[in-house]
Amino acid sequence: MWIQPPLAVPSAPTDATDKARRERRRALIVPREHGAWGLLLVPMITGAGVAFRQASHIFPLILLSAAALALFWLRTPLESLIGTSAMRAESHDERRIVRSLVMVLGAVSALALALLLWAGRNADLLPLGGVVAAAFIGQALLKKLGRRARMASEMIGIIGLTAAAPAAYYVITGEFNNTAWMLWLANILFAGDQIHYVQLRLHTAKVEGFRAKLQRGWGFALGQALMTAIITIACLDRLMPPIASLAFAPLLFRGWYYFIQEPGPLVVRKLGWNELKHASAFCVILIATFLLAR
Repeated sequence: MWIQPPLAVPSAPTDATDKARRERRRALIVPREHGAWGLLLVPMITGAGVAFRQASHIFPLILLSAAALALFWLRTPLESLIGTSAMRAESHDERRIVRSLVMVLGAVSALALALLLWAGRNADLLPLGGVVAAAFIGQALLKKLGRRARMASEMIGIIGLTAAAPAAYYVITGEFNNTAWMLWLANILFAGDQIHYVQLRLHTAKVEGFRAKLQRGWGFALGQALMTAIITIACLDRLMPPIASLAFAPLLFRGWYYFIQEPGPLVVRKLGWNELKHASAFCVILIATFLLAR
């Protein structure tokens, strides 16, 4: 008597393995520092928004955006391929996928930069690119020192990411003037304060009381005071429109409020969304105040 064998049922471990494999491949090719996307896009948006009050050259901005985003994305798969990151491409299939993405992103960035610099145009991007490269090399070297140099490495990396602000302003207006420098400085101050605040919240989630918080967060408090002083000097010297200081008001308020707010559980996702709201507010207010001060 013939008996039909039971149908094979996919096992849960197989599904879990496939999911783990997909997540690993994603980690090999997609930048893991999700906040860094904002640290790149916020400066580019503010630089472009302020520049559009003088000119409307959109094509150079498209090329710059393509080059910047491709180069930023390129770092993760490239590090995975050459083995300088925690996640390394190990199997033949992983190396093939990562290598293909590296080639595509490299081609996109090279083509965009070639069109931007064609016939000697946008020549001031070259020294700016040198500063960016130096910042990322310095960041990579500091990362090798471990956790103790993590904050310093992130601050150095900010210099490179926020260079998108003067770059966007320059390719649209054709000028690298005081406004370009002030946009760079404003974005460095904003991004630096934001990173410092997030790290402070993550490392003092269980700290309660004003005195205890100040003892642990005196460096952040000093940074807030220093940022206020720099903004004040820039406005008094008319390097930045005085009204533009309003863009930093929400940031400063939430920073000082931390020391006196009631203790509560830290929800990392909520913290991330709140910082996204602050980034959006900074973009809108900074652009609007520069336009009003025209």
